[in-house]
Amino acid sequence: MRVRNGVLACVAALALTAALPATAGADPAAPPDRAAAAAAPGDLVSVRDSAFHPLPGQPTLTRSWKIEYRSTSALGRANTVSGTVIVPQDGRTGPRPLITYAVGTVGLGDSCAPSANFPRGTGLEANLIQQLTWRGWAVVVTDYEGLGTPGGHTYTVGRSAGQAMLDAARAALRLPQAASSGLTASSPIGIMGYSQGGQASSWAAELHDSYAPELNVKGTATGGVPAKLDALVPVHDGSYGSGLLFMAAAGQDAAFPELKLDSYLNPAGKALVDFFRNNCVAVDTVVGSFKKISDLTVRDPLSTPEWQARLHESDLGTHAPDQPVYLYHALGDELIPYALGSGLRRDWCAKGAAVDWRTIVVGEHVSGVITEALAAQNWLADRFAGKATRGNC
Repeated sequence: MRVRNGVLACVAALALTAALPATAGADPAAPPDRAAAAAAPGDLVSVRDSAFHPLPGQPTLTRSWKIEYRSTSALGRANTVSGTVIVPQDGRTGPRPLITYAVGTVGLGDSCAPSANFPRGTGLEANLIQQLTWRGWAVVVTDYEGLGTPGGHTYTVGRSAGQAMLDAARAALRLPQAASSGLTASSPIGIMGYSQGGQASSWAAELHDSYAPELNVKGTATGGVPAKLDALVPVHDGSYGSGLLFMAAAGQDAAFPELKLDSYLNPAGKALVDFFRNNCVAVDTVVGSFKKISDLTVRDPLSTPEWQARLHESDLGTHAPDQPVYLYHALGDELIPYALGSGLRRDWCAKGAAVDWRTIVVGEHVSGVITEALAAQNWLADRFAGKATRGNC
């Protein structure tokens, strides 16, 4: 069973990212981002032509651009985040729907970023994104904070990811090169993501009314959501998913330097986290499997009040999204327990949100994003068409 679970973890990683070696990330102690500080959230910092290939060399009837745009860190500070805008070249000039899309876990190294993989055809989640472009929808994919831009990747820090998604949508709508293809301020917007992307998209849904109310958001499709980070610790400590715990700790440390992760790690722990900071998830999952916190630390950081407070800042369900949500979770999810998804449904419903809840009866974590893709897309298409939903709370 342990061997089977280890294989499933590897498959999970491969299904959500390309297993590529990464270049070293930027120095977490880098000076403040002056370009970002001088702009408003969503303003473009740089634009250059890119390419979108679901597979190596596979042509698509799209244009794409790699962008850097101004966003906001979890501490409320200006930063720069990169991403990719993809627009179908189908002759449409009127308002075109836009999906702001967040990928599942790719890793902590800069070369793991979606924008680095799309031109090479090595981002396997690109196949799901291509389905969105087939519908005539534009897509903007954030790289998240710290993937290919200054600082470490703030993996699992919900507020940072949610703001990066909303600012990516703002940036796409401000991209002059895309305006002639129908991206305008009136374009209807859908928020979409699964796994790490499910955390990001759920945070974007909760933040929309306060952080980016001008965006014409019609709904959010989000699945496999790690709604409560501390609940994942007993699930993964010492299991085939244990590397994800140390990656998450590195992500929290990147966002909140006062946590001083390295001061809790023994030499083996420091070596492992340094490896994660410079590689992608398919390799990280294998190298990080079956590690226990107690074996890699001099004391457990997750048991301290400082770490607990920061982890709980990423809890979801504290604020109702102001637009409908399609929320789905696999009953047999081995990486993010089903109870986290159903608990988020309960919390949102109690606060009056319109939630269309879907239990995936057959399947596990990775298969959930694939088997539910069409239903999630159809649900967003109904929202774009102006069809109302009250949910099934």
